[in-house]
Amino acid sequence: MASQSKGASRRDFLKTSAAAGVGFWVAGGVAARASTSPNEQLQIAGVGVNGKGRSDVKNASRFGKIFAVCDADRTFLNQSARVYKTDHAYTDFREMFDRLGDQIDVVTVSTPDHCHAVVAAKAMKMGKHVYCQKPLTKSIWEARELQKIAKDTGVVTQMGNQFTAYEPMRKAAYQVRGGQLGNVSEVHVWTNRPIWPQGEERPEPKPIPNTLNWEAWLGPAPYRPYADGYHTFKWRGWWDFGTGALGDMACHTCNLPFMALNMRDPVSVEAETSGHNQDSYPEWSQIKFEFPALDGRAPFTLYWYDGTKLPPDSLTAQFLEGGSGGQPKKLNASGCIMVGDKATMYAAGDYAQDGIELNTDDEWLEVDYPKPAGEPELGHVQEFYDAIHDRSKTAVSNIADYSGPLTETILLGNLAVWQPGKVEWDAATITPGDSSLMKIVKPEYRWGYEL
Repeated sequence: MASQSKGASRRDFLKTSAAAGVGFWVAGGVAARASTSPNEQLQIAGVGVNGKGRSDVKNASRFGKIFAVCDADRTFLNQSARVYKTDHAYTDFREMFDRLGDQIDVVTVSTPDHCHAVVAAKAMKMGKHVYCQKPLTKSIWEARELQKIAKDTGVVTQMGNQFTAYEPMRKAAYQVRGGQLGNVSEVHVWTNRPIWPQGEERPEPKPIPNTLNWEAWLGPAPYRPYADGYHTFKWRGWWDFGTGALGDMACHTCNLPFMALNMRDPVSVEAETSGHNQDSYPEWSQIKFEFPALDGRAPFTLYWYDGTKLPPDSLTAQFLEGGSGGQPKKLNASGCIMVGDKATMYAAGDYAQDGIELNTDDEWLEVDYPKPAGEPELGHVQEFYDAIHDRSKTAVSNIADYSGPLTETILLGNLAVWQPGKVEWDAATITPGDSSLMKIVKPEYRWGYEL
């Protein structure tokens, strides 16, 4: 086999904004700052500063000044404000934009999934460059809408899909484009997620911690009482807040086939699950996506597995031979296999970081591909800031052309998870065959949090 190396209350805020007549979220925007000179220090606002947000803000601090921070939990907010020595700290992103909008150049968005789109949309409409964590949005309509806003405003964007800048992955994607596998007919992707509770009933309500702005944390989601089962990490398993195992990891693990196969505009999706109450995601799911021929690429089927489900042994066994002591190698806990009529490729790990190999001894194709700026995570961030300073450059995982379509494709699977069975899909109009699923395609928003 051939291998490659590897603040104020919401009520007070509304009163103040209404009296002043300057609430951007009501009036539709405030004027953006003039274009920033390449020699001028960018002023960056971080929305969501715990978990992945902590590293996103830290990475951003290498490329500009952390001017403001925002987090619904004052514990994390205050910590971040101390680290970056800023007095501009808010629990409500709308208040931050309303007060500081003309002083901010860049916004990082690292909130729970359900707030990604509303924060990113507001920032882009104000002329701010946006770096938003994956999955870009919680719903398909939001992903399509952010693509439109990014194109209309012309701001620089990037989804936090860090290993898009992993050079072996990029190279392998372009080798597949160049015919390394021939015509690909199947793609199999699996993950070790979920690693948080799913398939549960709602926890009993509890008093809201005095450090948490629960109203701001809920944002556009339907109101529910606070409970221990949501903040800080367990939100991923709830339909109102997260996108389940698929939304959490597929933007990573499907990145290689998406880049290689222009994996967009599926025509149908079908799922089997452990069952769920339409409030919490199921314990496991298996999802099948059908993709038509597109721009010279052959039609193919994508199979997704989560919750300990894996591809068939008949497919994976060929990559597990030749382990130490005569024992077969162990299948990686996550990975991707692409089956072509010339060869099959196995990329091990969420990011293909644990090795990429073929089931043949074919030589790897020599191909041209966009070289990343550096090591995966910082290189990914570097591309974003390079594009801000030099508009002739484009961040690979930008919203308009890459991460928006990727997110649309991934989230389609959750329509079939919501209502197991086959769902026909019109990608041009983002319309499911079953109109009852439109509430998943385009959710309703609480007043004051609309896109």
